[in-house]
Amino acid sequence: ARSLPRMRAEAYAAEVAASGGHSHGGGEGDAGSAHGHDEGGGPAQSDAPGNGDGHDEAAAESAPGHHDHDTPAAAAHHPHGSADTRTPVAADPASAPELVVHRSPSCGCCLAWVDQMRAAGFRVEVREVADLEAVKRRLGVPPGAASCHTAEVAGYFVEGHVPAADILRLLAERPEARGLAVPGMPLGSPGMEVPSGITQPYDVLLVAADGSTTTFSRHP
Repeated sequence: ARSLPRMRAEAYAAEVAASGGHSHGGGEGDAGSAHGHDEGGGPAQSDAPGNGDGHDEAAAESAPGHHDHDTPAAAAHHPHGSADTRTPVAADPASAPELVVHRSPSCGCCLAWVDQMRAAGFRVEVREVADLEAVKRRLGVPPGAASCHTAEVAGYFVEGHVPAADILRLLAERPEARGLAVPGMPLGSPGMEVPSGITQPYDVLLVAADGSTTTFSRHP
């Protein structure tokens, strides 16, 4: 797949409209800010490891893919591989990780991402909220890492269009951190596919307890 600079929101909307795809809303600015969030110039990349206040270790025992190198969680270690985000994460749906997703009622790509998470085996609760910025502040999402929707899972936040394989890896490794983020809305990320197949390279960031970020995985 070829890459290109971020498309402006109106160009993306025109392509979707021409092909009968789903709409992500209009607005000025690039595709990464089509939902009206102020995302700044993007977070600074840091090599400092996360040093937050730990999480419940019981979840690590039940996290899927901890010892299985053929799982989506293991595939996320190899960003140039082909992680299958639609592989079930648990045989018993009742034991699958639960995602609580906070979204704006007007955002269509959020629901497309939710569909992929459910297909991957996650249990998902969707909450429509009027003030997403308040949710992001509560969870500690850095302004430069913001996207359209914000999810919570096992004490972490998942900001934006993070692939299921990366979430599984997070739950398997249980780093001391706030969560994962894909800043903006890169084309080709889960829930942001377009009929033409155009994709943009993007990084999944690990946000440490102090708000610093490191690259968790790369998706070409």
